[in-house]
Amino acid sequence: MTTTALSTPATDSRRGLSPASRQPIVYPESDGRPMADNTRQFDCIVMIQGGLAALFADRPDVFVAGDLLWYPVEGQPHIRAAPDAMVVFGRPPGHRGSYIQHEEDYIAPQVVFEVLSPGNTPAEMRKKRDFYDRYGVEEYYEYDPDRGTLKGWLRREGRLEPIASMEGWVSPLLGIRFGLEGTDLALHHPDGQRFETFVEQARRAEAERQRAEAERQRAEAERQRAERLAERLRQLGVDPDSL
Repeated sequence: MTTTALSTPATDSRRGLSPASRQPIVYPESDGRPMADNTRQFDCIVMIQGGLAALFADRPDVFVAGDLLWYPVEGQPHIRAAPDAMVVFGRPPGHRGSYIQHEEDYIAPQVVFEVLSPGNTPAEMRKKRDFYDRYGVEEYYEYDPDRGTLKGWLRREGRLEPIASMEGWVSPLLGIRFGLEGTDLALHHPDGQRFETFVEQARRAEAERQRAEAERQRAEAERQRAERLAERLRQLGVDPDSL
């Protein structure tokens, strides 16, 4: 965990110091809980966070994180959440130990994802949804890999309201398309490319390498055949360049 050093009274509030005690307010960078409870949940979280990071890699004003503690209220470190993935428009990318909102121009994450584990209860997920609703999330998405269910909520008239159907839904802020392939989550970039795991990316890269190598070999074989034909024509007294 980190603390903020004591400074002048004028900067106490901005730096998270209690005016009464002038003691640093600690915003822990860990809640002691694992990122995921099983490999399937972990793979899905990494796929979502990685795909979102790639989507906004060229944007200097978008911050993407996974399993990062978010503190929405200044001076209240007990009020916090750690979304499985979140996107913040209006903040620069870069490494952070936690997302302390009052140190980020008071900008709340606009899009949040949660990937359920078998231990998550309906009551727990309602509590999380209420938290995101209360603290300004614009879009909230919830995927259960064990049940193969996908849900979403969009802020309308100041409240997160359920999205009627997630199949084919396109996020207003992200521009990505949601769906299910069987029980697997399927997310597609605006250009139609599917979010992939690292294993899927490696396999696709290897397949592309093999196709490129096969094309190179085909082109080389064609070049050699053309050279043999040209040489045969020359032997017959025919200039191949005149044909």
